[in-house]
Amino acid sequence: MTTYTMRQDRVPPTIETRAWGWFVGVGAALALLGLIASTNLIFATMVATYVVGATMFAGGIVQLVHAFGVRRRGWIAFWIVSGLLYLTAAASVIYDPLFAASLLTLFLAISLGASGLARIGIALGWRGHGWGWMLASGIVSIAAALVVALGWPINAVWILGLVLAVDLSFQGIMLMLIGFTLRGAGF
Repeated sequence: MTTYTMRQDRVPPTIETRAWGWFVGVGAALALLGLIASTNLIFATMVATYVVGATMFAGGIVQLVHAFGVRRRGWIAFWIVSGLLYLTAAASVIYDPLFAASLLTLFLAISLGASGLARIGIALGWRGHGWGWMLASGIVSIAAALVVALGWPINAVWILGLVLAVDLSFQGIMLMLIGFTLRGAGF
């Protein structure tokens, strides 16, 4: 019979630590997808746009189905109109993905700028330990927003693909590093 004794430097294995291979495998798959997306940013932008359109289409269908589960007539009309608006937006995205990519790129610039301003405001109001990192993060987000906005609408054909490729790559690398760290912990 084996007994487990705890040492100061070791903790009992959890589900996450025993599944380090899953972290590495999923991370490798995401990193590979990021690499593939980076080879053709225009294609990656179109794929991302179509995914948004497909998601909106599914949301519209779900809302229409939900409309018939709502008992009160006022709410039925609300959900039907909401579902039809989602379906209309989805049809627009699928019909003209370049225009949709252009709008999504503009929304990305606005979102980056707004989040950067919020972080700068937090940093200046906080002035606690590490506030400079928050300030720097806000400045970088505003710089990214300006780069995206100043290149708009020309960059709309590739910017979403770039964001997708970078995000997939970094998530994949991060998951692989977590997996290798868990493996190195001896579990």
